[in-house]
Amino acid sequence: MARRRTKKRTHVGARNGPSNGVTANSSATREPRSMVIRIGAGEVGPRVSQLVKDVRSVMEPGTASRLKERRSNRLRDYTAMAGPLGVSHLLLFSRSATGNTNLRLALTPRGPTLHFRVEQYALCKDVQKAQKRPQGGGKEYLTAPLLVMNNFISPTADGIQPTVPKHLESLTTTIFQSLLPPISPQSTPLSSIRRVLLLNREISKASPTSNTPKSESREDGAYVLNLRHYAITTRRTGISRGIKRLNAAEKMLKQNTKSKRGLPNLGKLEDVADYLLDPSAAGGGFTSGSETEVETDAEVEVLETSTRKVLSKKQMAALRKSNGDRKPHSMGRPNVEKRAVKLVELGPRMKLRMTKVEEGVCEGKVMWHESIEKTAEEIKEMEKVWDTRRREKAERKRVQKENVLRKRNEKGARSKRAGGEDKDVKDGEEEDVSEEEDVDMYEDEWDSEGLEGDGELEVNDGDEDGVAIG
Repeated sequence: MARRRTKKRTHVGARNGPSNGVTANSSATREPRSMVIRIGAGEVGPRVSQLVKDVRSVMEPGTASRLKERRSNRLRDYTAMAGPLGVSHLLLFSRSATGNTNLRLALTPRGPTLHFRVEQYALCKDVQKAQKRPQGGGKEYLTAPLLVMNNFISPTADGIQPTVPKHLESLTTTIFQSLLPPISPQSTPLSSIRRVLLLNREISKASPTSNTPKSESREDGAYVLNLRHYAITTRRTGISRGIKRLNAAEKMLKQNTKSKRGLPNLGKLEDVADYLLDPSAAGGGFTSGSETEVETDAEVEVLETSTRKVLSKKQMAALRKSNGDRKPHSMGRPNVEKRAVKLVELGPRMKLRMTKVEEGVCEGKVMWHESIEKTAEEIKEMEKVWDTRRREKAERKRVQKENVLRKRNEKGARSKRAGGEDKDVKDGEEEDVSEEEDVDMYEDEWDSEGLEGDGELEVNDGDEDGVAIG
């Protein structure tokens, strides 16, 4: 009997089928995915557009690297597709009317959102022009970078009020930690860590303010982050330059390359030992300590990457018998080699200054603001305003749901009273009209949410950074 064919493209059993896709129940275990978006695609300028491409390369491979925006796209378009595509983070770049470049980091689908002002930035091409030997374009972007965070939690000191409250510092730390997939020291191979994303917070000195007594002081400055992106390169240490040249020559001969550039000239020597022992022979030999040794902090010990033969159970049993029932790995220490670690900057560079923290996705109650400080009474008023808005929104949803149910019941009653084909055709036309009315109702709900963001600007007394997208 012939064997049944299994579909390779659309079947459930295929490699790229739904088993490897994003499901609703896998949100807790999936890796983070992001979208780096330009808000106002043709209005941000070419420099910011290139910065967006560079940030997408930093977030590889868990980002939409070939995403193309349009001027007609709104924030609701991206948030609506974030769920089906499994997107967990949105990085929104925009430019204000005054020319400032802003970055919003939002968690989907319910927030919160961190607002940053990009004070300074340098593109990848600018960083590479300043380097003598730039690196990039290899296999570095096949795996996610290693995230290194420094000074995100300000040190506690007596009589010093932090610029950002402690709970918001913890929130900011958690958001950036969830931006990239976590690593496990026990299971993550070292070969998969090829890049480093460094986030360093500038800790400013404390200075007294006019509103605080002399016994108390406040941190001078804002919440400023410096972003750097590096590639990890390693090389073997403890080997003279002559041996390194011989190893490079052996690799070239194995590749069957016609070029003989870099091969050591041993024609005038009688023995290879003369090349290794004589410092002046063929321009090689033992070199000074500054050429072969590096700082001990930059050296690591790793297992030598050599091919190992996998033994079967019978071969393992025979090996134990010949070794006197000893374990095979007890015969000797595994091959360990020392390697020097060096970081080569890939770019981009960014200096981010946090200006605001909101509860929702680019809308909602302001949890913290850099330049606006409110009293306890003003905070209570804000709570009342937001409670009123929540009740009004719930009431609108209830009325819309009742209208939809009422129209469905009316359509059912009309279809029962219909007795002929002409009546059925007419009822079908009325159904299309009622569906269009339902769509208009939901569009009104979107518009009402946009007005909530506008009301937030009025309550904040002229907040320039908050932009309501409706």
